[in-house]
Parts: sequence; C-alpha cells; structure tokens
Amino acid sequence: MPYVEISKLPVVEPLPGWRGRFFDSARMTFAHYEFDAGAAIHEHFHPEEEVYEVVEGELEITINGIARRLVPGRVGIVPPDAPHSVKAITSGKLIVVDYPLRTPPGPHLAHTQTIGRPLDLL
Repeated sequence: MPYVEISKLPVVEPLPGWRGRFFDSARMTFAHYEFDAGAAIHEHFHPEEEVYEVVEGELEITINGIARRLVPGRVGIVPPDAPHSVKAITSGKLIVVDYPLRTPPGPHLAHTQTIGRPLDLL
C-alpha cells in the first residue's frame, strides 16, 4: 500500500486522552495522535526503537529517567528496551514512529513489556 489516507483510518483510544490512527509500512509502524492536556502514558518499554515528533502542543517525555519537554521542532528518540513515559503539558498532535513494526496499542500487545502496569492497559 504506497498511499494512506490517514483521516479515513479508525481512531483508537488506547489510554484516556490519547486518540490515535495507526498504519504500517513494510518495516515501520506509524501513529498519528491527538492528545489532551494532562493525559499520560505510564512508564513502559518495548523492543522497538520509537521516535516522538510533536506537531502541535507540548509534551514531557522521560527516557531512562531523564525528562525533556518536546514542542514542534523537537524530537524524542527512545532506544529499544528503554523505560519511557509521556505527559501532555497542553493538548496537541503527535506522530510516533516505531522500528521495526509494532502491534498498535491495545489488549492484544503480547510482546510489549510494561513496568508496573498490566499489558492490557497499553
């Protein structure tokens, strides 16, 4: 599938305040999120490298215990198996890219590891 119409993809809300549309290329998984101020993603880790690019708004991402604010023009790169968490400072939009392919968030994520949270809450 060489072209994707993102607006026609179903919206999934894996956690409160995180609404995403997901698609895959041959080797990567893409998520286009809209997020609400105060929404958070608990600390977790997984074998895929993950890149966070804020399109609109502001996030705080903590990678290996180091927190940084992301705004448009800044990118956070999470190495494979690195503990990370995210907090939305404002509402906004975000693109997340995983390499290699990752199953979209949800109760079927058998390969994802979490820290202190059950798998079905990812």
